[in-house]
Amino acid sequence: MDDLRTKAEEKMKKSITSLEEELNFLRSGRASAALFDRLRVDYYGTPTPLKQLANISIPEARLIVIQPFDRNSIGDIEKAILASELGLNPGNDGKLIRISIPPLNEERRKELVKKVNALAENARVSIRNIRRDINEQIKSGNFTDDEQKKGTNTVQKLTDSFVEKIAAIVEAKKEEIMEI
Repeated sequence: MDDLRTKAEEKMKKSITSLEEELNFLRSGRASAALFDRLRVDYYGTPTPLKQLANISIPEARLIVIQPFDRNSIGDIEKAILASELGLNPGNDGKLIRISIPPLNEERRKELVKKVNALAENARVSIRNIRRDINEQIKSGNFTDDEQKKGTNTVQKLTDSFVEKIAAIVEAKKEEIMEI
């Protein structure tokens, strides 16, 4: 029974991690290096993660500075940022790329909150599916009625705790998006 609980907890943690990663890619009004985690730059014909081509720093709350290791790649990095769905306008001085993060307008904030809510619902559904699968394994296993009841109660408590974590993560992200 403990191995089923451990299995459920591991899967639920993965769901939370996935949600946090997805939320990191949503642009709020603040600068974040996580915005570029998925960005690939066509570097000499090879799609390369930006992190491997440059240092990314956040000197101010609304400014991102990208310093390429190879100055020849600055144009490729700039093109990749412009082509991405981030909606950012990079400016370069030949050595650095500076990206000012503009404040979000009210309409965009509402769109982002809707997206956050949708991602949260997907995470909650994932957690509930894990609960269902584990409960089915408990019911089909060689457990007594008391053990089955105790197991399903344990899994339900685990589910509730992870749903609460999702709510806290989502609330923090909504506050970040809505702050001016």
